[in-house]
Amino acid sequence: MQQFSNNEIVELRSRIDEIHELLAGRSGTAVPTVGDGGVATDPGASRAVLVNQLAFNIQIRRLRRHHFGSPQVSGPVWDMLLDLMLAASNGRILSASDLATGAGVPLSSGLRMIGSLETMGFVRRSTDERDRRRTIVRLTDHGTERMTSYFEKIGVALRNSSNLAA
Repeated sequence: MQQFSNNEIVELRSRIDEIHELLAGRSGTAVPTVGDGGVATDPGASRAVLVNQLAFNIQIRRLRRHHFGSPQVSGPVWDMLLDLMLAASNGRILSASDLATGAGVPLSSGLRMIGSLETMGFVRRSTDERDRRRTIVRLTDHGTERMTSYFEKIGVALRNSSNLAA
């Protein structure tokens, strides 16, 4: 399997953030028109879009907390799970240091977070056969199932959100 470089992880994280912002913006409400200065010309529409985006993001955060059963699955830990799911989807592997870099945390903190994910049964660690100094981290079957079912629920929530706004 191919491995992600630290730069690729940072780039992927940036793409994930962009996708998240795009999904959060799909509320079905008319997007406000923007004047010459880049400011919305219809403050009422702008506020409605903002309120819909905020409500959807709160719903998603609560859904994630409930789905994974732990408030620990947020912030950098969530970033690690996203990176691992994307890596698995692309047939690539990530090291513990790759995950820490992608999540923007020091390696020592990243190792603690990986340990927490391992305790929850979402990931497993192994030694890289080519470089025994490296630790490879992969989603377990349980971790993959939880991530997949979570994104299925997000799809339903997104469709429901779009239907309510229509």
